Amino acid sequence: MAKPTPNRKQRTPRRHKVSFLLNDKELQVLDKYCKRYNIQNRSRIIREALMKTILRRYENDSPTLFD
Repeated sequence: MAKPTPNRKQRTPRRHKVSFLLNDKELQVLDKYCKRYNIQNRSRIIREALMKTILRRYENDSPTLFD
């Protein structure tokens, strides 16, 4: 088994499946975006966009010391 290189993050296995439905227009937009930017892995782009949105909201909702 190959050792991970020091610069590479160690991957955690994905064990939990989440699915959702898109309407025709949403799927058309997603397909057009993926084609335009040569995205091969739609799951990755959706997962990254979702997690960025969630983390940004958590950051904005967290209490700050000097508000």
